[in-house]
Amino acid sequence: MHTMDLIVLTGATRGLGLAMAGQLISQYDPGHPGQRHLHLLCISRGVNDSLADQAQQVRKTGFTLMQWPLDLSRSAEAGNALGRWLREQDGENYVSATLINNAGVIPGIAPLATLTPEEISQALRVNLEAPMALSAAFLGATERWAEEHGTRRKILNISSGLGRRPMASQAVYCAAKAGMDHYTRCLALEEARKPHGAKVCALAPGVVDTDMQAQMRGADAGAFPDRERFNLLQSTGLLDSPAVAARKVLAWLDRPDFGQDVVADVRDD
Repeated sequence: MHTMDLIVLTGATRGLGLAMAGQLISQYDPGHPGQRHLHLLCISRGVNDSLADQAQQVRKTGFTLMQWPLDLSRSAEAGNALGRWLREQDGENYVSATLINNAGVIPGIAPLATLTPEEISQALRVNLEAPMALSAAFLGATERWAEEHGTRRKILNISSGLGRRPMASQAVYCAAKAGMDHYTRCLALEEARKPHGAKVCALAPGVVDTDMQAQMRGADAGAFPDRERFNLLQSTGLLDSPAVAARKVLAWLDRPDFGQDVVADVRDD
């Protein structure tokens, strides 16, 4: 019996991910006619106590929050854990299943020649390898749900404008986000061949005032020629707060034409 929606969200303990998780909880209205139960699984390096407290208020009315403290730089471990858990679930219960790959890191903001192999590897694992591993696990484990029970599936990859234009001292992050965009294009082609394929989208959320922006504003100007551009974005009020950006991203996720534009930007609307 279809009674639930499932959302898997990475990077939910701070910034845009925390704002999305909080809004998903606050938007849940058990008294709304036709409201289905919501199961939210958050995967991050740690847990967030404020999310747990917020979720506790609605838990008895059909909302369930799980927080998995996993290091996404250990991408194979994370993908295997998600796949095992999904295969243990009864797909008949789920009307929809959604994966939001939001977690991301940036290595040192400096020319590639100055970064260590360890810094490069860790950033690529979190920003590209983990989303691919989680996407593969999610699709493989839920394909039967779609075929047998009609479960609607979506993957939303949180990309960046830096995946679509180059920037000095950001080679690793730019490359990872460009890779995310392109694997999403490939994935869309694969899923389109299936009778019950998932809808997928790599979405740039605009410029958001997160810890990453603070890192860029605080970078060494000699190593990062675009630093003043990021300072100007803040000083002129052109940054969205995480809450504003989260509303835009979740609204995009709910669009009836989600996935029609496989690589998109919230500013395109």
